[in-house]
Formats: sequence, C-alpha cells, structure tokens
Amino acid sequence: MASDSNEAQSSGGEEVALDDVMIAMDVVDTLRHDKRIVERELNDETRRDDLIRRLRELYRGQGIEVPDHILEEGVKALEEERFVYKPPEAGLQRRLAELYVSRDTWGRLMLGALAGLFTLWLGWYLIYERPRLREAEAVRIELGERLPSSLKSLIGQIKSEARSPEVLTKAEQLSRQGHNAAKSGDRTVARESETELSALLQALRQEYEVKIVSRKGELSGLWRIPKLNPNARNYYLIVEAVGADGKPIDREVTNEETGERERVRTWAIRVPQSELERVQADKRDDGIIQRAVVGSKRRGEIEPRWLIDIAGGAITRW
Repeated sequence: MASDSNEAQSSGGEEVALDDVMIAMDVVDTLRHDKRIVERELNDETRRDDLIRRLRELYRGQGIEVPDHILEEGVKALEEERFVYKPPEAGLQRRLAELYVSRDTWGRLMLGALAGLFTLWLGWYLIYERPRLREAEAVRIELGERLPSSLKSLIGQIKSEARSPEVLTKAEQLSRQGHNAAKSGDRTVARESETELSALLQALRQEYEVKIVSRKGELSGLWRIPKLNPNARNYYLIVEAVGADGKPIDREVTNEETGERERVRTWAIRVPQSELERVQADKRDDGIIQRAVVGSKRRGEIEPRWLIDIAGGAITRW
C-alpha cells in the first residue's frame, strides 16, 4: 500500500509540475499580449508586486487560482525569454533544415528544370544524334559487310562469264580497288568499283548485233572534217545495237571529238572511205541496205566482232 501511495504522490507531483509550467506559459502569453503594461511595469522594480497582484486578480476573474510563485515564475520567464522561440544560428544544419522545409517549392522548380533539360536532350537526340548514329551504322554495315560481299560476288560471276584475259585483269583491278577502299572507309570509291564491276558484268552478258541505221528520214552515214586537221576527212557509219528481241540496246560510247563517255541509242563508227561509199551505193540502189549487219556481240565478250573494216573511234553527235 505504501508503495502505491508513493507512486501516486510521484505521479501527482509530475502532474502538478506540468500544470505549473503550463500556467507559467499562459502567464507569459498574457503578458506578451499586453506589451504596453509589461514594458511599464517591468521597468520599474517597485511595481513588480503590483503587476503580480493584477495578474492574480485577472486569473481569479476567470475562476483560476494561481499561486504567487507561479505568477512570479511567469514574469521571470518573460524577462528571460524562456518561452520565446529563437531561430537557430545560421549554419549548415539550419540551411539543410530550411531546404528540407521548402522542398516542395524548389523540388517543383528542379523537376521543371530537369524536364526542360530532358526535352532539349530528347530533341537533340531525335533530330541530330539518332540520324547520325543510324548513318554511321549504315556506313559500317555497308563498308564492312555489304560492299565486300557484293564485290566478291561480282568478281566471281565475271570470272565465270568472261572469255578475255584483259577483261579478267580489269575486273580484278576493280575488285581490289573496291576492297581496299572499303577497308580504309572510302565509301565513294568502293561504290564506284561496285558500279563499274556491275556494268562490266552486264556488258559481258549482253548479246546483240550492230546494224546500220536504215530508216526513212535518218542518215546512214556521214563525213566530218576534224578540227585538228582541216585538210582531212573522217568517214562514219551510223549504227545501233539490236538485241535478240529486235529492240535497240543503249550502249556507253566514248565520243572521240569530246573525249566524253555517253550512254546512247545510236552512234557513228569511223570507217574507211570505201566502206561509207559501199553503203551509200547499196542504199542508193533500192533504198535498202542489204548488208546492214556490220558487227556481232557475243556473251562473255565486251566489244562486238566487226564484219567490216573499221578505222577506230566513234562520235555520238552530228
């Protein structure tokens, strides 16, 4: 029983002490709300008792009996600013605390800034970087895989088609040139080698006859005075390549007057004067050239085999 009584007294003592503190805080709050009276009374030591008396009457008017020592403790607490909040001094901890408290504000700003930066990065990536990466990857695949494979396939097919050692030599040179260009990263040269090999293969596979043009309203032959030798004459027969289906075939021909290589449907081959005169006489007889076929191109060969004498050279315009 004694033990229980002590505990009760101890517990009651804590409650009283807590009540005293709460009342003292209320006294301080009351005094703080009437700063004019406080400043006047506290500046005059002789009136402290009168201030405590008035506080006592104030609380009694509210039905609260406050002991004098509590009122004195409240006045003292006010003087010592015991219950006044003082912000901590400036420093790292205070700064961190302020940042934490204001995290909603600066957090939104930071998220907005990050979103803006991400948008800028995404735009740059989509507009510039991704196309550049795709192009770089395409170039890598083309130089490392497609072109070498294509060059190897073309040279293999040319070797199986060509009947001339000269053609094989030219094809092998083009193949080596293309492979070396691909290894060194020169896509332009590698592509040019591929194009030339492809054209060479196509030329090898072509079969056609070279015929003199003999249509109404079109020339079959002509002669020209060369610029470098005004006293001479060059004689030409105008011809075309005709496939097995009877349709003309375009051919690449070097114009000896300009040095340019052109793709044309008809061109003129230079021949001796006697060949031009023979054709003129043949056509003059009945308007038809009886021996119109002057050359034949076989598969596996590059140039046609001529059935007439030719002087070499050709023109594409007249």
